[in-house]
Amino acid sequence: MEATTGHTGETWGTAAERWERAGRFFAAEDHLTAAALLDGLVREFPDQNAARLLLARAYYHSARLGRAEAELRALIDRDRTDAYAHLLLGRTLERRGRAAEAAPYLRIAELWGLSA
Repeated sequence: MEATTGHTGETWGTAAERWERAGRFFAAEDHLTAAALLDGLVREFPDQNAARLLLARAYYHSARLGRAEAELRALIDRDRTDAYAHLLLGRTLERRGRAAEAAPYLRIAELWGLSA
């Protein structure tokens, strides 16, 4: 895959380099930059669940909860057995003040051994 250019003109590198860089930004708690890199990867490779999940986590941690919810719903639609996606969607809905809607997702996550 060839290099991709960011919105300010900087080159972000190959898909593998962008994935690695996004992980470093996420680990450093720079969730906005991680999300920018991951958004491009998800658009480029829409079937890659790992990138979509990390993007949802970056959105969650940067309080872009509507975007996190959309990514998590897309993940769950494709893989109903992703316990962590259920857990994070439940927590996202709770943060959005929708506890009743969050409850089933949190229960599913708990059944798979993840605690809310």
